[in-house]
Amino acid sequence: QVQLVESGGGLVQAGGSLRLSCAASGSIFSFNTMGWYRQSPGNQRELVARMTSGGSTNYGDSVKGRFTISRDNAKNTVYLQMNSLKPEDTALYYCYINLNGIRTYWGQGTQVTVSA
Repeated sequence: QVQLVESGGGLVQAGGSLRLSCAASGSIFSFNTMGWYRQSPGNQRELVARMTSGGSTNYGDSVKGRFTISRDNAKNTVYLQMNSLKPEDTALYYCYINLNGIRTYWGQGTQVTVSA
């Protein structure tokens, strides 16, 4: 019912920046949350950032002050501006949307690699 397409990953040096995008299409409910989790071989899956349709945000402790999430509700798109990137940020980033507090859909993932 819902498809997510995410993009913007890449390889950057430590201290650099990337901007991820995630666009949702399909049956989008009025109450939803969009954001990213990330997963790397050496770490458990962790929340990066999330934002509700009403504008409330949450960030993982490791990215606070460096990453900023934003939404364009008219386009059903969420953006993640990632600044001051660290090698520890290297991971596969999965965009998600949770609809009506019930159903969750996941994007295909985009790789972020930060070199030392």
